[in-house]
Amino acid sequence: MRLNKFLSKAGIISRRGADRLLRQGRISVNEKIVTELGTIIDEIKDRVKFDGKPVSLPEEYIYLILNKPPGYLVTVKDNFGRPIVMDLMGKYKKRVKPVGRLDFDSSGLLILTNDGEFAFRLSHPKFEIDKKYLVKSEGFISDNDLLMLGDGIELEDGKTSPARLELISRSKAFSRFYITIREGRKRQIRRMCGALGKTVVTLKRVSIGNIDLGNLKSGKYRLMDDNQISSLKKALKL
Repeated sequence: MRLNKFLSKAGIISRRGADRLLRQGRISVNEKIVTELGTIIDEIKDRVKFDGKPVSLPEEYIYLILNKPPGYLVTVKDNFGRPIVMDLMGKYKKRVKPVGRLDFDSSGLLILTNDGEFAFRLSHPKFEIDKKYLVKSEGFISDNDLLMLGDGIELEDGKTSPARLELISRSKAFSRFYITIREGRKRQIRRMCGALGKTVVTLKRVSIGNIDLGNLKSGKYRLMDDNQISSLKKALKL
């Protein structure tokens, strides 16, 4: 197995990040510093260390779905003592990490795992995994607004990729619609709507690929079933 893939699957860092650690001389194999990109190791016999600490693959890979409530940070640690999603994870709190982004005020589907390679691919836009959101925005959203969102919005970090829109309802006070994207920029949907003069009131992610929330209650989690895992892995070419 390539050393960078091993580090990714161990949940240390992405493959690209692993290459950076190699160049920095922070990875050793059998007590020797390794800096060569593309190094192959025996994941069973070889002893890998990161900054002097042993690295190993998990004995068991865990894949969880959380229905994140608003008011929680998607992180494993917060120096200011704010609520974080790991506070909701019970016995898995020290065993998994969240995949991708879901901002503090947003809610809905969040996947957590200890499979680093799975997490890396799921959060990378090149694998084109659909992420569907339920949006409630202030004011009336026009057909032209929906077309513009679907075609892509020019933001400060570049134009967004095409999206799929499905209108639920609209009035002078509020509009509700689904938007499906394959990117994961910071606060992307809120910024897209903001560019059209629309303020997002609530934002909830309802599905990622073939995984949806179902009847999972807010603040609760469950294990993904084998069919969901295998289907998503197939989409991620794992």
